[in-house]
Amino acid sequence: MTSTLAPASRSVRARLKRRPWTHHNRLAAAVVGVNAVLAATAGPLDPGVLARLVLGNLTLAVLIRQQLVINLLFRLATAATPRRSLRLRWTLGKVYHFGGLHVGGTLCATGWFLVLTGVLTVRGGPAALLVTTWAIAGVLAVMVVLALPRLRARRHDLFERSHRFGGWSLLVLFAVHAVLLAGAAGKPFLGSGPFWVLLVIVTSVALPWLRLRRVPVRITRPSPHVALLSFDYGVTPFAGSSTALSRNPLLAWHSFANVPAPGRAGFRLTVSRAGDWTGALIDDEPAHLWVKGIPTAGVGNIDKLFRRVVWVATGSGIGPCLPHLLSGETPARLVWSTRHPRRTYGEDLVDEILAVQPDAVVWDTDSAGKPDLVELALSAHRDFDAEAVICISNKKTTWHVVEALEARGIPAFGAIWDS
Repeated sequence: MTSTLAPASRSVRARLKRRPWTHHNRLAAAVVGVNAVLAATAGPLDPGVLARLVLGNLTLAVLIRQQLVINLLFRLATAATPRRSLRLRWTLGKVYHFGGLHVGGTLCATGWFLVLTGVLTVRGGPAALLVTTWAIAGVLAVMVVLALPRLRARRHDLFERSHRFGGWSLLVLFAVHAVLLAGAAGKPFLGSGPFWVLLVIVTSVALPWLRLRRVPVRITRPSPHVALLSFDYGVTPFAGSSTALSRNPLLAWHSFANVPAPGRAGFRLTVSRAGDWTGALIDDEPAHLWVKGIPTAGVGNIDKLFRRVVWVATGSGIGPCLPHLLSGETPARLVWSTRHPRRTYGEDLVDEILAVQPDAVVWDTDSAGKPDLVELALSAHRDFDAEAVICISNKKTTWHVVEALEARGIPAFGAIWDS
């Protein structure tokens, strides 16, 4: 394609929409800033004050990842009607950057706990308290290191397991630590502030696991690259949500966008071969999978903020787009780039898409080569008179499309791979 892109804006506002100045990082920085103010104004930081600062930040880090809280955040953010200003809706659409609060809360909780560890070590105290303190500090340090973006990307399974088993260990250790710290101060633990805070945290972590179940799944493979999973176990999720799947609930979990069909019970998922886990799933075609928790809102859920939306998808990214295209609640135009769509995804799925998107731009990369997705998105945005663009693709492409469009003044959204 011959590029006819308008130049990107060089304004301060446009620059602040690019990495590293994302809403995710701004939220993390805001949490750190609040904690810095607390550090400067809290007065003497005795163990009791430090423990409360740790628990406060830990509560934020845990609750902001709770499925019910996430769904509430999306419900509040998408309550704005199209009559509101586009700038406001553009900002509200970034609600999926809430993970910045998790990062900020975790970093600050870890920082405060390291300070608490130093204070308790210098002052001395019961051996059990000091051992528990250092154990918590060690687990927190390991979890933070494994969560560093580059290491997390390279060793995601290790990151996930460290967070699961390390997190569970921390719940026990923090409870023991709170009891010992209260005892050292001559105060009761039951009924105290830390008791209720820890109870909230434990409940938040436990809730999804209380809905753990093994459910039947029907898998069809239109090609060796893709599997279409169909579920009907009494749950019909909303468009723009995801479901976590596992073959071993204590090990790996993977989230996929739900594809409910209007007027039909159950839902589908599209899974493409993108690693060992998905490859084994496609090859093995298991009859049952594990699910937990509830359908959880994701980036696609923000389409309702806008009058008209362009969906840009590559490959199996069509899956998260499909429920919105089928429902037709928000007028949409599809731009889909993929290898030989009918051969890869099957005649039925492609026909289903074209039935609701007869004007879709379906770019076959086998015959036409790699497209300029930014230019295709700009063209569709202009021709369809859309207000926003939502991109569902791999990390590199998503960031490229979103940043290029926003640099040209177009609200654009896409996953940020923060978990």
